[in-house]
Amino acid sequence: MTGHPALLVFLYALVTALATGLGALPFALVRRVSPHAVAYANAIAAGLMLGASFGLVVEGTSFGRLETVIGVAVGVLFILVTQHVLAGREVELADVRGAGAQRMLLIVIVMTVHSFAEGVAVGVSFGGGVTLAAVITIAIAVHNIPEGLAISAVLRPRGATVAACAGWSIFSSLPQPLMAVPAFLFVDAFRAALPYGIGFAAGAMVFMVFVELLPEAFGQARRSVVATLVSLTMVAMIFFQQYL
Repeated sequence: MTGHPALLVFLYALVTALATGLGALPFALVRRVSPHAVAYANAIAAGLMLGASFGLVVEGTSFGRLETVIGVAVGVLFILVTQHVLAGREVELADVRGAGAQRMLLIVIVMTVHSFAEGVAVGVSFGGGVTLAAVITIAIAVHNIPEGLAISAVLRPRGATVAACAGWSIFSSLPQPLMAVPAFLFVDAFRAALPYGIGFAAGAMVFMVFVELLPEAFGQARRSVVATLVSLTMVAMIFFQQYL
């Protein structure tokens, strides 16, 4: 009896993961990427990630305020440790090497970790019935498209193909179907850990924006244009989450 519901949970969460790959589609229209385009792509990615982080913090505090704050602090520490581990190492990702590859790898890591919390959310939502789970699944699937856009905005300007952007975007969301099933089977235990995971994802993304994406964007394009793009995409992402 438990096999069929668990399979249904897995398939629902798999849909949310596959939806992330759709974020790479706009870059199929872009053939040549200039330094200014790299800066604008970083700005768009930064705005989307900041908006998503705002939504995560709001959601996390509804499960536990202190737990969310602790999760945010651990997320920041995680990025610091990851940067330290990657520093001075030769990294290659999607045929890109050096500092660009390190930045690409870092955002894939951050978004992958972020997907663990979303997978748990899908699994926990099935405790309220299939109708609620379907609504949550659709919301996360649509939400994942701009997340795929954020990943592609960092990868594509550094030489990654559109197929690679879509592949890495989907890869970053694979924890969703992997975590949804155990979260469904052990809903009470995972619900208690959810605010920590949500806070962790938010903290990691915010720190990534301020330490990696924005400094590069400000260094390659006019600060006013970068700031405008970040602000508009951040507000758009917040409204998107609030009224979805």
